[in-house]
Amino acid sequence: MSSWWRHIGNIIFSLLSPRREVCLLCKQLTSLERGQLGLCYTCYTRIPWIRKVICLSCGRGEYCPDCRRKPHTYFAKSRSAVRYDETMKELLARYKYRGDERLKVVFGQMLVHAFQQLRLDRATSSARQVREVITYVPVSEQRMQERGFNQAEQMARELGRRVELPVIRLLNRSKHTAKQSFKKRSERIDDLAHVFEFDTTELGKIIEYGEAIIIYIVDDVYTTGSTMNQCAMVLKEEMSIPVEICGLTWAR
Repeated sequence: MSSWWRHIGNIIFSLLSPRREVCLLCKQLTSLERGQLGLCYTCYTRIPWIRKVICLSCGRGEYCPDCRRKPHTYFAKSRSAVRYDETMKELLARYKYRGDERLKVVFGQMLVHAFQQLRLDRATSSARQVREVITYVPVSEQRMQERGFNQAEQMARELGRRVELPVIRLLNRSKHTAKQSFKKRSERIDDLAHVFEFDTTELGKIIEYGEAIIIYIVDDVYTTGSTMNQCAMVLKEEMSIPVEICGLTWAR
């Protein structure tokens, strides 16, 4: 009987105690609390959340020279969850380049923060109810073979699962381009011209709505906005129903 009570006591203690798991970032065994994204307290507090938006166009939390010199955008606005500092670069590198796909859960949950910012903007600017869908920036076949997955698609599907919105493929990448992070702004714009094409495979899932919709385009990092703008341009030009395009990126 005493061993049975000890067993029950251990169960109760484990339920009441914080979970001890390996932190996804520092990989140390620690107590994890709910809402910390699978990270220990120290790593969680290092996340540079964008809580105050300064640039209403791209969602940057500081002065934005890119949007000031941008002549036109095809997306209404974009919001990001975090600043792209050194800690976030390391986190993305582990996921995107070193293939730690467990982190897609963390990225998807973090994107909810950016999504809620857009929802708040809409609530204060318009009471009109519209349909919402999520899509994502596609990668080339070469990049898919290198990594084995499209990080933007995985983030989009994790976000869609959390906010209960459909995730629909609407874009293809027609040609491979070199990594954009090493290029100047003008080079990015030239390089991305005519790269994206409209994909009609799942279009019926939108057309059946028969009304205006908002399309959220998900990507990992917003740098100059060139990728987001090119994707939004294709959707604006090809969609046969009224659409509003918004960007959702993990980092800015």
